[in-house]
Amino acid sequence: MTQPEALRSLLEAVKNGNITPDKALDTLKNLAYEPVGEFAKIDNHRPLRTGFPEVIWGPGKTPDQIAQIMEVMRHRNPLVMATRIEPAVYAALSAKVSGLRYYEMARICAIAPPNLEPKFGGLIGILSAGTADLSVAEEAAVTAELSGFCVQRLWDVGVAGIHRLLSNRHLIESASVLIVVAGMEGALPSVVAGLADCPVIAVPTSIGYGASFGGLAPLLTMLNSCAAGVGVVNIDNGFGAAVLAGQILRTAEKLRLASATS
Repeated sequence: MTQPEALRSLLEAVKNGNITPDKALDTLKNLAYEPVGEFAKIDNHRPLRTGFPEVIWGPGKTPDQIAQIMEVMRHRNPLVMATRIEPAVYAALSAKVSGLRYYEMARICAIAPPNLEPKFGGLIGILSAGTADLSVAEEAAVTAELSGFCVQRLWDVGVAGIHRLLSNRHLIESASVLIVVAGMEGALPSVVAGLADCPVIAVPTSIGYGASFGGLAPLLTMLNSCAAGVGVVNIDNGFGAAVLAGQILRTAEKLRLASATS
């Protein structure tokens, strides 16, 4: 059965009373995808299922493929985002896709509404241990902002100069969720979690000398944290950390609304 036939059958079932609207909505969440050429299938209903739109992973795709995917997505989504886009790739994309913004430090390009305002409550605090970690930290920050969350940045507060962190404890105390990005030995998330009363998402980066093994050393440090309440994402995965932080805040909002109406 093709997608149009499946959709028509579903609507007929609702019309005839054979299926409830709520059940139909659950079915629709897993129904729609849209092909782009022979190389991609866009998951248009991902926001219905997860609350976040599909995002384009840039590496391994040609600029022409990325541009074609973006042009199809922009007709259905207010936000179209691609990650890990290098400047040369953006230069090629900007000639093919109108209205494209580029966030160079984050290596993200996006088609987004001109006035981005936070849509969700809570504050995501994002900390980086060093300046060398900023591309990953900015990937998290830009992803969260484009997704409708309020973000506060605090850069270069690693444990080598712990006073830089401690003089900014007000950010730790005001945040609803914290994303902590660190390379080298990766100790910063444990220190922050020992001060915070909210979830801490640790992001190991591939920054460090040879024995850091491209981020494996900080990853293991974070996984072995003695501080409670630390969750860890993969090496250099600022995007994943932002989505996880957003899901935590969205879940809290759903629980609040459910409690208010019960």
